[in-house]
Amino acid sequence: MHRTKVTVVEEALDANNTIATANRADFDRAGVSVVNLMSAPGAGKTTLLERTVRELPGVRVGVLEGDVQGSMDADRLASLHVPVTQLNTAPAFGGECHLDANMVRTALPSLPLDEIDLLIIENVGNLVCPSSYDLGEELRMVLLSTTEGEDKPLKYPTIFNGADIAILTKMDLAAATEFDLAAAQRNIQRVRPGMQVLKVSSKTGQGMDMAVRLLEETRTSMLQGLG
Repeated sequence: MHRTKVTVVEEALDANNTIATANRADFDRAGVSVVNLMSAPGAGKTTLLERTVRELPGVRVGVLEGDVQGSMDADRLASLHVPVTQLNTAPAFGGECHLDANMVRTALPSLPLDEIDLLIIENVGNLVCPSSYDLGEELRMVLLSTTEGEDKPLKYPTIFNGADIAILTKMDLAAATEFDLAAAQRNIQRVRPGMQVLKVSSKTGQGMDMAVRLLEETRTSMLQGLG
């Protein structure tokens, strides 16, 4: 039974990777850079997105908003007058706690790829499942808020190990929550040595210049690769 389960999981991931490759090809043809934003619920993904949209001048941003149910986050982002597509995993996808490549593919017809330069996929809030699924993105960011505790990288190493960038959010609350910044950074490096870590407060703007610069560099690198 154990061997059968492993085989089924491997086959599912292989199928996902095939679809992710097709997604990536479509994004490349459209000249769209794609970022997969992952975190636990409440880590500040949507607030970071709101601030990012405001501070990325000259870059046309679109959002694919992943949730199990509801459209609250998408409604917030739509008020900024950017293209937002809502992707709910319930009931069409059984209420999954993550997005996968096939879900993203079903949403492609609703994404105005010819009108955007950068697509940010806000994944379902979860520190386990999203780590296993390539969506066709070129950059993965994982958020860790100061309200969660500095031990999360050690408890959920796969999502940190599979990400390109770690962003420590809600830095304006670090003192109030007695967040051990040094320990958090050590824990991230234990899981993913050499990983770049940004310290950000979407409320005060701390670190947003670095986050925006990184997205701009991702966009530039993608265009150079296509050239």
